[in-house]
Amino acid sequence: MRRYLSKLTSCQMGFTSSNSFLVGSGSVSRTISDRSFSSNAAQVDQTKANPLSDMLIDSFGRFHTYLRISLTERCNLRCQYCMPSEGVELTPKPQLLSQSEIVRLAGLFVSSGVNKIRLTGGEPTVRKDIEEICMQLSSLKGLKNLAITTNGITLARKLPKLKECGLDSINISLDTLVPAKFEFLTRRKGHERVMQSIDSAIALGYNPVKVNCVVMRGLNDDEICDFVELTRDKPINVRFIEFMPFDGNVWNVKKLVSYAEVMDKVVKRFPSIKRVQDHPTETAKNFTIDGHCGSVSFITSMTEHFCSGCNRLRLLADGNFKVCLFGPSEVSLRDPIRSGADDETLREIIGAAVKRKKAAHAGMLDIAKTANRPMIHIGG
Repeated sequence: MRRYLSKLTSCQMGFTSSNSFLVGSGSVSRTISDRSFSSNAAQVDQTKANPLSDMLIDSFGRFHTYLRISLTERCNLRCQYCMPSEGVELTPKPQLLSQSEIVRLAGLFVSSGVNKIRLTGGEPTVRKDIEEICMQLSSLKGLKNLAITTNGITLARKLPKLKECGLDSINISLDTLVPAKFEFLTRRKGHERVMQSIDSAIALGYNPVKVNCVVMRGLNDDEICDFVELTRDKPINVRFIEFMPFDGNVWNVKKLVSYAEVMDKVVKRFPSIKRVQDHPTETAKNFTIDGHCGSVSFITSMTEHFCSGCNRLRLLADGNFKVCLFGPSEVSLRDPIRSGADDETLREIIGAAVKRKKAAHAGMLDIAKTANRPMIHIGG
């Protein structure tokens, strides 16, 4: 036990507790400090919490109820913002978590208070046992939502079975509505299949079907309003995501299209857009538009972070546990499992990692300089 915790305590997350960002063309300064935690509804009274759930409460009182599990590092696309053109070195299969290890760890988190699990990758649908994994996870007592983030390439034919196995909600990644541009951005064909998957999800009753769009200057920022049009007649929630830096994706601040800039374009075309009340742990800023069946959201990780309400944790495909998407610190859960660790030991390792989570991640320029894994390794 001691050697696992010593690995953890030697890690440095590289965060700052207070960050200033310049938002939009008007250079509006926004400062977020640790004091923002005082009114955070995600905080809990630790004296009233389930004793088991203490492992999910960090030193700022944030109770982490959302676990993202990467099922694989493999993917059938090569998106430019996710991995370098030459690809990445994949973890050997024996070093990846097995189905039974995933279910065991998920059960440990859910019994401690996690109520939402999202399956990611790589591309989670390329894992051959994904249906069995969904079936076992959806049966965990206390789990309220089992979600998936997928590129949609093979989703249409797999979705009916996945729904039977308990898949509750879907996010489909799509960064362009132009087939030729899709091939350029992903270095693969398949635009038509992604669109088919969106329609299949709607036909199967998923509402909303969330469509994730990473906005990149000079690549797809001319399609912002076209994406919003998708919400007019279909129960689609388009989610515009600020371009984020990860190893190998050649991030540059000049490629970043800020939330303020995207919103300016949307407001000019859709003046009836209005903000809805968001849950304190919501990562997105959510909006509706008069006469539209769907909705529009903005994920502003770079220009207006939402760290004070963060309730998310990540389990990577190789069994490493990560408490912050942008933090380089990780601790292995696979190694202690394979060394015979019992559940109590695993809880101590997880709890120690959660307690070391920082108040907020670094500013975007500092993140860009910090060593971190490619997104394909971390999980989308």
